[in-house]
Amino acid sequence: MTDRPHILVTGGAGYVGAHACKALAQAGWLPITYDNLLHGHAEAVQWGPLEHGDLADRARLDFVLQTYSPSAVMHFAAFTSVGESVADPARYYRNNVAGSLTLLEAVRDHGVGRFVFSSTAAVYGTPERVPIPEDLAKAPINPYGQTKLVIEHLLADFAAAHGLNATALRYFNAAGADPDGDIGERHDPETHLIPLALDAASGKGPPLKLFGDDYPTPDGTCIRDYIHVADLASAHVKALDAMDGFQAFNLGTGSGASVRQILDTVEEVTGRPVPHEVAPRRAGDPPSLVADPSRAMAAFGWKPALSDLGTIVDTAWRWHQRG
Repeated sequence: MTDRPHILVTGGAGYVGAHACKALAQAGWLPITYDNLLHGHAEAVQWGPLEHGDLADRARLDFVLQTYSPSAVMHFAAFTSVGESVADPARYYRNNVAGSLTLLEAVRDHGVGRFVFSSTAAVYGTPERVPIPEDLAKAPINPYGQTKLVIEHLLADFAAAHGLNATALRYFNAAGADPDGDIGERHDPETHLIPLALDAASGKGPPLKLFGDDYPTPDGTCIRDYIHVADLASAHVKALDAMDGFQAFNLGTGSGASVRQILDTVEEVTGRPVPHEVAPRRAGDPPSLVADPSRAMAAFGWKPALSDLGTIVDTAWRWHQRG
């Protein structure tokens, strides 16, 4: 076993978690991935050991925590499909909330004092204004977002009661792939816009469904804040050194791109048209979600470096072509 300090990474075999493991290793940490591999991929675990286990398994968590004595925990493990959370909320509360509570109790009992949590912009629901600051009202519109907000409350309460230093990082739209091509986005089923657009452009998938072209935006399609997954990963590493009780930070770029802008960029990068068809709006899709990331930039000394649309789509396309 290396003498590098250990970080336990739950969900480290998943999309964002695996990129965080690479960033941790590059920063001198040894990431210990804890994953049940229900949605993660064992081959994505390349920078440290994989410990197979579920959040609900307290005995397994105790064994792993005792074996590695991590300096901190990064918690990515969660169910993340909005639609599925609406259809089966109990599954989401049991896995996301109850699982996180079991993890937090284990962390408390093993004396781990630092905890970085993978949260989401879904805690804001349909925001009152954009760009969205962290102190805007939290009003999730689906069980997925609600579970993430409940976990943030758990973290705040554990910080107050037990002295835990906990940071919640609220992602906007994670996108792209590792610039070196080591790992990338691979969900089943895939629900994210860019890989679906790449599938449509390459002929690997059906025409893209463009959900709504009548929003009050410049081109009628939804606007989102896309942030490169490697920029998200770097923010997680920097968060480890900026902890004081419970804090929450937005991770985004501060600027938005419309669905049509994404399709235009995919066509530019691939040299291929993106077959698509307009479908009705999806319930609960706000016209615009854009972060105000200034708090994280100031606290972490962090700034997105790879999050221009061209780089995001180019890295995703290079990863896509390997599949």
